[in-house]
Amino acid sequence: MSDAVARPADAGDDAPPSSKAVVAVLAFAGIVVSLMQTLVIPIVPDLPRLLDAPASDTAWAVTATLLAAAVATPVVGRLGDMFGKRRMLLISVVMLVTGSVVCALSDVLVPMIVGRALQGLAAGVVPLGISIMRDELPAERLAGGTALMSASLGVGGALGLPTAALIADNFDWHVLFWASAAMGVIALVLVPAFVPESKVRTGGRFDLVGGIGMAVGLVCLLLAISKGGDWGWTGGPTLGLFAAAVLVLLAWGWYELRTEAPLVDLRTTARRQVLVTNLASVAVGFSMFAMSLVLPQLLQLPTRTGYGLGRSLLTAGLVMAPSGLVMMATAPVSAAVSKAKGPKVTLMIGALIVACGYGLNITLMSEVWHLVMVSCVIGAGIGFTYGSMPALIMGAVPASETAAANSLNTLMRSIGTSVASAVAGVILAQMTIDLGGYALPSEDGFKTVMAIGAGAALLAFAIAAFIPGRRTEVAATTPPLAAESPAGAPSVN
Repeated sequence: MSDAVARPADAGDDAPPSSKAVVAVLAFAGIVVSLMQTLVIPIVPDLPRLLDAPASDTAWAVTATLLAAAVATPVVGRLGDMFGKRRMLLISVVMLVTGSVVCALSDVLVPMIVGRALQGLAAGVVPLGISIMRDELPAERLAGGTALMSASLGVGGALGLPTAALIADNFDWHVLFWASAAMGVIALVLVPAFVPESKVRTGGRFDLVGGIGMAVGLVCLLLAISKGGDWGWTGGPTLGLFAAAVLVLLAWGWYELRTEAPLVDLRTTARRQVLVTNLASVAVGFSMFAMSLVLPQLLQLPTRTGYGLGRSLLTAGLVMAPSGLVMMATAPVSAAVSKAKGPKVTLMIGALIVACGYGLNITLMSEVWHLVMVSCVIGAGIGFTYGSMPALIMGAVPASETAAANSLNTLMRSIGTSVASAVAGVILAQMTIDLGGYALPSEDGFKTVMAIGAGAALLAFAIAAFIPGRRTEVAATTPPLAAESPAGAPSVN
C-alpha cells in the first residue's frame, strides 16, 4: 500500500495560500503543455503550401509530437522519481520552449518536425505535476489539486483550438509558436518561484535498456495506429509494425520483470487497482477524443449536406471552448465526490455522463447550441473521470513511484485517443456522401462514431466496476514519513 501522499495541514511550511499557488502554477503549466495538441490544427490543411512539401510528409508535424510524447511520458516520470520531479518538469518545459522556437523559425519541413517532436517531449508535465502535489500539498487540498491538474489536459486542448484559430486567422502562422514559447517561458519563471522540489526520490540508476525497449515498442505501435489509414491496415508496413510492437513489448516486459531497477515496475502495475484503472483510462481516452473529431467537422461541413452547419474553424473552436471551462469547474466537484464516495464511484459517474453526452449528440446535432450543450456534458464527464484517476493510482503505489505510475496512466489515455483517431478516421472515410464531386463524411458516419464513443464510455464504466473499494483513503490518512525522507532514501512500505 501507499506511503505518505500528502503533507498535513499543520506542517508549517505549506500554508494554504502557498498551496493554492502550487496548484495554480502547476495547472497553468499543464494547460500550456496541452495546448500543443491543438496548436497546429488551424494550419494543418495549409502546411503543404507553407512548408513546400507533400501533405503525406507534413502530416509528420502531428505524428512526431504524438510519438515523442508517448516515449517521453513514462521515461520522464521515472526520471522524476529518481532525480527530482520539479527538475524534470522544468526540463520538460524547456523542451517545449525550445521546440516552439524551432517551429517559429521554420519555413521548411525538417525543422518543423524536429520542433514538434521537442514539443512532444514536454508531455510528462501533467503526471509530474500530479506527483509533486502528492508530495507537497496538505491532505485536504490534494484531491482537488490533482483533479484540476489532471483535467488541465482537456482544458488546454479545448481552449487551445479557438485561440489558435484566432491567431492563425489574424497573424502570420509563426505567431502560434511564438505564443507557445512565451507561455512556456512564463511557466519557467513561475515554477521555481512557487513550486518546491520534492524530497521523495528513489535514486539509483536509470534503466536504459528498458527505456529503449519501451520507446521502440511504443513507436511501432502508435506509428501503425496513426499511419495505418494512409498505408492500408492490411499493408506490409502496418502489419509489420504491429508485429514488431508485440514482439518488442513482450521482450521488454520479460526484461523488466528480471531487472533490479526497472523503468516500469510491472508488479506494481499489475496490482488490481492500478491495472484496472489503466484499462479504464484507455476507454476514457477513446471516448474523450471522439468528441474532438466529430463536433468540429459537423460545425464546418457545408449546410448543403443537410446536417453540416457551415461554420468557420474559429466558431468551431468557440463551441468547444466551454467544455474546457466545464472540465475546470467540475474538478472540485469530482474531488468532493471522491472524498465522500471514493474515486471509483467518481470514475463510474463520469463515464456515464460521457455516454449520456454522446447519446444526446446522436439526437441533437442540427443547431450550434446543441453541440455546445453536448460538448459541455461530455466535458463534465471527462472532468469527473480525469479527476478520479490520479487518486486511484496514488492510492495503490508507493510515494517513490508516483511520477512513473501517473505517467503510465497518462500514456494509457494517449493510446486511447490514438486508437479513437484511427477508428473514427476509418469510419468517416468509408461512410461518405458525394457533394459536388467531393466525398464527405455522412451523417450516419458521424452517428456511428458517436455511438462508438458512447460504447467506449460504457466500457470504461464496466471496467471501473472491477476496481477495489475505497482503499485510496490511505492517501489522506497515512503519516507523512516518505514526504520527509532525504533525497535518495528508499520509501517506507
